[in-house]
Amino acid sequence: MRFEPVSHDPRGQQPGATSTVPPLAPPNGRQHGPGAAPLPAGPSTPPPPRPRVDFAVVRELRRELSERLTLWQRGREFDADAEEVERARLAVAVVSAYADSVRRAGTPMPAEEERLLLDQVTAELVGLGRLQTLLVDDTIEEVHILGCDQVRITRHGGGVDWAEPIADSDDELVEILQAAARRAGATERSLSTSKPTLDLQLPDGSRLAAVFLVSHRPYAVIRKHNTLEVSLEDIAGGRPDLDEMIDPLLRDFLRASLRAGLNIMVAGLAGAGKTTIIRALMDEIPADEPYVLLEESRELLPARRGHKHRAVMSFEAREGHGERGMDGRPAGEVSIADLIPVSLRMGVLRIIVGEVRSREIVPMLQAMTTSRGSMCTIHARTPAGVSERIIELALSHGREMTVDQARRMAGNALDLIVYVTVEDETAIGGRKHRFVSYVEEVIGVGEGNRITTTTVFGPGPDGRAVPRHLPERIRDQLLRVGYDARLLTRFIEAGTGAWRRPRHSRLGGR
Repeated sequence: MRFEPVSHDPRGQQPGATSTVPPLAPPNGRQHGPGAAPLPAGPSTPPPPRPRVDFAVVRELRRELSERLTLWQRGREFDADAEEVERARLAVAVVSAYADSVRRAGTPMPAEEERLLLDQVTAELVGLGRLQTLLVDDTIEEVHILGCDQVRITRHGGGVDWAEPIADSDDELVEILQAAARRAGATERSLSTSKPTLDLQLPDGSRLAAVFLVSHRPYAVIRKHNTLEVSLEDIAGGRPDLDEMIDPLLRDFLRASLRAGLNIMVAGLAGAGKTTIIRALMDEIPADEPYVLLEESRELLPARRGHKHRAVMSFEAREGHGERGMDGRPAGEVSIADLIPVSLRMGVLRIIVGEVRSREIVPMLQAMTTSRGSMCTIHARTPAGVSERIIELALSHGREMTVDQARRMAGNALDLIVYVTVEDETAIGGRKHRFVSYVEEVIGVGEGNRITTTTVFGPGPDGRAVPRHLPERIRDQLLRVGYDARLLTRFIEAGTGAWRRPRHSRLGGR
């Protein structure tokens, strides 16, 4: 196939072409979608717009790349790794040839735009389409796709703008999402008339949730995880590009808690940073220690090979597809609740569940009573609401579960509850603040059969956690690993912590 070069236009369009694509947001981040109210700019200057890409050119180059790859595959034995290497080589060759033709036509193509074109051509071939443009932008934190032509971007620091359409039609958007589902992980995912919802991990580690048919238009949300590898030191002010979520006092306390084998539940609202806290805690696990990681959709460990935890056994739940059985579940479904008993037979002391959101909380708490150093996350609106949320989920396990039984299970299984707060001030020109505000020690079930806790760390003057009380039940376990909680005494008396950076709040000042 011969590809005729198209005279390159700096705006990414062919000469004379009429574009129906709205322009990118201007540098002040104040461009809005139809009917949107004015949005305040974030405290930092948003990055300049990325170069535009002519998707007619992308599709033509993708066809040429597909033809070349098909020719390479004919009569040849190859595995997935060899195919990936050859696809990458051919993609570079095809895009480079097009860039050369553009230069010969008299309009040089900037290197950044050539790299973006390469990303798009490769993405078109593997089915991600224009989603790839969003995945490679490290300034993006969250994306709301509200139909093919409404793409709302939230950037790190709180800036909001509206991006170019993600597809030419809603049908094409559904095809992109279906292609992403077919390529998701090791377990089968689908988006179809019988399964109109989707939850998966994209190749870069981002989380995608989508829905169609039952909604007015196809919708999708991408939550990017730009901190796949993070340590307690990083979130204790050690990395300037990350929120200071804990101070050195809390860092040392949590580090000792991991060494002591305490069972930890991390709670908070969606987007508060629970996954980041769990990743930082997991970083403290010895590299050669075997443990089990259970997730609905893999997102805690980096997708790349050679991760430091060589002995981790990562399990992923599987959706059911087909007729429902006598138990009312789709054929082939494997849930987190099903995998926890299997995990207990894998000869490990530590089980980590990415998120408990339903009846799997009961086997999780049961597993914690016979394990050490297990962890999970849970959604809860307030620290005081964590215990009620546990009970609510436990009651969904079945009729045999009672409130008192759920409380006893939680009191026996949990050692610490870490609550992560998110305060969103973007609506008043500020930013999102994420930090640990509480660490509760679970004492057990006390008077009135209620879960009894001690606030070891609680909110200081600016809301961030400072030492409040010495731990009671876990004190000896901490001493056995060399941590003497009495060092917190002077901070408790002073009512202060050891936060490295001041917190600048629009409401409370500094």
